[in-house]
Amino acid sequence: MAMNALRIIVTGASGRMGRMLVRTIADSPACRLTGATERAGSASLGRDAGELAGGGTLGVRIVDDLAACPPADVMIDFTTPQATLAHAEHAASQGMAMVIGTTGFDANQVARLREVLGPVPTVMAANYSVGVNLMLELVRRTAGILGDDYDAEIFEAHHRHKVDAPSGTALAIGRALAEGRGVVLDDVAVYVREGITGERKPGSIGFSVVRGGNIIGEHKAMFIAEEERIEIHHVAADRAVFAKGAVRAARWLNGRRPGWYSMRDVLGLAEV
Repeated sequence: MAMNALRIIVTGASGRMGRMLVRTIADSPACRLTGATERAGSASLGRDAGELAGGGTLGVRIVDDLAACPPADVMIDFTTPQATLAHAEHAASQGMAMVIGTTGFDANQVARLREVLGPVPTVMAANYSVGVNLMLELVRRTAGILGDDYDAEIFEAHHRHKVDAPSGTALAIGRALAEGRGVVLDDVAVYVREGITGERKPGSIGFSVVRGGNIIGEHKAMFIAEEERIEIHHVAADRAVFAKGAVRAARWLNGRRPGWYSMRDVLGLAEV
């Protein structure tokens, strides 16, 4: 571990993503886990975060109060919207950068997050996979080239435990597609089809959702014309891909000016 290793706090440390983040940080010589939290009443409180994550002892006990964690440079948060808002208050009060992977926010909650985290650098993304973020860029550019002569559909599938639908990533794909076409997603999105729906409305963007088993994440954007179909498809085979991307974002944030950033910024795609 480097002497000046990036100090990181992980919230929701006993969850699926939390444990993966702890392992990823432990495996990175440039990073050091300094704090790990869980909700009050969690059975994981008091346990060593490294052992709970399936690795070696890290000497970091899981607590239910961020104020009990030692100082850190960055907080990585994959929890719930309400919890993330509370965690953001603490991060801002401590001048701590924040990486947010939580999904399911409404517009008012996002506005509140941006207000609270104004004094610190923040990365927020629906998906931290490098591949997914490249997919977003490809979708944006493809949509701009093809226009609405091609019908657009977005498909996503996740495990049975996921509570929000469509996924944050599917919505991000929809926004990228709409941006490429020069429209607003809310004006053209079709989230539900049932019964006699009538013919497809030109320019609409349809969504379909699957929930089942242990599917980690699958997303597909389809551009469909009478003569051809173009598909941009991403399948996540291991949650490690999300954790690695989030830790990459945390390292990128170190030393940045206060601001609201995305994985496009982290990967340099905004400059391409």
